[in-house]
Amino acid sequence: MTDTPPSPAWLRLRQIALLAPALPPLIDLFQAVLGLSVCHRDPAVAEFGLENVLFSIGHQFIEIVAPVRADCAGARQLARQGGPGGYMVITQCGPHAPYRARASALGVRTVHSFQTTEFIHMQLHPRDTGGSFLEIDEQLGPHAQAPDGPWMPAGSDWRAAPGKGWVEGIAAAAIACTDPDKVAACWAAVTVRPLLKETGHPVLALENARLHFLPQTSGRADALVGLSLATRRMTDILATAARYGLSCGTRDFRLAGINITLV
Repeated sequence: MTDTPPSPAWLRLRQIALLAPALPPLIDLFQAVLGLSVCHRDPAVAEFGLENVLFSIGHQFIEIVAPVRADCAGARQLARQGGPGGYMVITQCGPHAPYRARASALGVRTVHSFQTTEFIHMQLHPRDTGGSFLEIDEQLGPHAQAPDGPWMPAGSDWRAAPGKGWVEGIAAAAIACTDPDKVAACWAAVTVRPLLKETGHPVLALENARLHFLPQTSGRADALVGLSLATRRMTDILATAARYGLSCGTRDFRLAGINITLV
């Protein structure tokens, strides 16, 4: 691996994607339990045999995608994981070119990429990175690098759908790996972000969130398995989750195949 990092380097968590068999049941749960509202549906994902919805959380987003064709990659992934679960960690960078050069120098393949006048997209191959899909994107145009700036995947009107304001941001994501240290080291090499140790596991520090790499204890493949959401309404959210029959702990519950922890 090369030791030459891109410069300058800043990276923030902007979006998390989840994969589910169908959208309607989860739309209802995300609205009722987390107080979110749909801010965008992107017809472009039909190219991949999918449909989607996005929810805004502060300046970040949770996306749910569901296959509409049995022969698409999303459908095959659902079959492998046996139900809904985590899918992608999507980051915003600026500028993009050093990250593309970094991935290439490390031998990390690109699954999908494109560039327009407003957006540069790079989705990395999970067989090379481990963990889950890692996406590094750059928003272009006025105010593009501001934390609350535009985000093309969420459309132009996402600020008009703030929901109830029960959750304020995505503070962290948890990724279960057969070899957490190896996967974390690869992600750190690609992103050129600090790698820390917390309670014995590696943590990648982004500008606005942390990525925790945990041991995979279920015998399943590497996957995004949890999110930490910042909130001032923990009691309300947990009470609502319990009313909807979700499995709840003292500050966490299961939703869409992942663990949601309230912080």
